[in-house]
Amino acid sequence: MVAGLLLPGIGGSGAAHWQSHWEAENRSFQRFRPADWDQPDLIDWLRALEVAVTEAEEKPVLIAHSLACLLVAHAAERVGPRVRGAFLVAVPDPDEPAFPDEAAGFGDPPTRPLPFPTLIVGSTDDPYGSLDYVRRRAREWNAGLVDVGARGHINGDSGLGAWKEGRMLLEAFCAGLRG
Repeated sequence: MVAGLLLPGIGGSGAAHWQSHWEAENRSFQRFRPADWDQPDLIDWLRALEVAVTEAEEKPVLIAHSLACLLVAHAAERVGPRVRGAFLVAVPDPDEPAFPDEAAGFGDPPTRPLPFPTLIVGSTDDPYGSLDYVRRRAREWNAGLVDVGARGHINGDSGLGAWKEGRMLLEAFCAGLRG
């Protein structure tokens, strides 16, 4: 397994979230650390991501959930040469009514292709972004897309625990990066 940089969304992915399970199970996963998980500021999160990528011992795979998927799109040009790939789970739609007001600065993400291999994982019943929106982002970002069915926002509230299906998807994605 290659080094993974965990990028939680708003709230920081609590103990029940699959990202927290993965971090506890694998020392090669590190979590980036913005100043505030609950009042996200795009500039701060961009800086925190750049620091984490720079400090990584090897080119990491960005493992992003929700709001952090939009962060990856905003940061792609800055961090692209230092990133192996991106695994984006539950890309939210900033135009959805459920999108948090405090995350408005992350809206209007770039639509150009991402400069590294990318896989998006989406759910058919995500309240923060329809599968049609996720498909559009996959096309724009030149990313692969896996539809995992009805899994809500693919978070701690989805009851996925360590989300073994997601871990297998990540491992397959990473195997392709080495090939």
